Amino acid sequence: MNTPGNASVFGAVHLGYIVIETNRFTDWRRFGTDAIGMHHDALDTDLTRFRLDDQECRFLLRRGPAEDVVATGWHVDDHATFERIEARIHAHGVPMAHGTADEAALRGVERLLRFPGPKGITQEIYTNPLKSAEPLRMRASGFVTGDSGMGHVAITSAKPAQLRGYFDTVFDARLTDCIDETINGVKLKIRFLRVNERHHSIAVAAVRGLPVDPVRTRVQHLNIQAASLDDVAQSYRRVCELGFDMALSVGQHTNDKELSYYARTPSGFEWEVGWNPVVVDETTWEPSTHQGISIWGHTAVGRTIVGKLDQFRLAARSLARREDTVPALSGTGIPDN
Repeated sequence: MNTPGNASVFGAVHLGYIVIETNRFTDWRRFGTDAIGMHHDALDTDLTRFRLDDQECRFLLRRGPAEDVVATGWHVDDHATFERIEARIHAHGVPMAHGTADEAALRGVERLLRFPGPKGITQEIYTNPLKSAEPLRMRASGFVTGDSGMGHVAITSAKPAQLRGYFDTVFDARLTDCIDETINGVKLKIRFLRVNERHHSIAVAAVRGLPVDPVRTRVQHLNIQAASLDDVAQSYRRVCELGFDMALSVGQHTNDKELSYYARTPSGFEWEVGWNPVVVDETTWEPSTHQGISIWGHTAVGRTIVGKLDQFRLAARSLARREDTVPALSGTGIPDN
């Protein structure tokens, strides 16, 4: 979808941070530090941050009513890549804004640009993440970030082709593979998009044949990658012992082979802690479709009839709600072959 001569930015883009709006700061601090095991920095009563590594900010929490992800930040390798993406946004007539010095400082970055993203999730790109001199204080031994970015974001959508079109236009995202799955009698197709060697930085799930969205939040889940299998096991234990809800028990995915579990965050969306996903080899990889999301495990925990009915109610309500795909960037979309 990019214009001829516009050099690809694939491989030069990495998921770098997430911005969450919440009023549940006390619960989030317990969840992030005591359960998941991240480093926490309290800035003031309305702002707090979590770290996974030496980068100053991986999760920025700001006070507000959304109880949801409101922005995703993408680290780009250099100023040339930054300006190439900026030119794309401008060429498509989409409004954008450069972040102020204070906004960049909150995110621990040097140069910041924001523009509209699908489902109301603002997309932000930045250069030169700042490194913190403060040693990490974490219950986990570490998390995997680096050239692959810090994990992934999963979104449910009634317009999956348009979301693929958006991320192709902006980041030259490539389709890694798909999963067909049936959950609670609902047939889903999940498309996994990569912007670098990580198997996927974006997952887009859609109900097959129905233009509905069964999830209240803008994201269905976030993922971070633990450094060791023991880190996964220990954080799973802490989530349970501290009384946070577990959404899916430990299991292993069919496509990226990641071993993981899913906890429910204080804001309601899910948080996946995983270990050892496959790394894509661009010289040999071919997209394929897998049947079922898990080889084993990932059993729903505490799922009730009331919960199922609530999900169907949300899906029905989504029919009356317009899903913004930023048409200027998503275009006609990229349909499945």
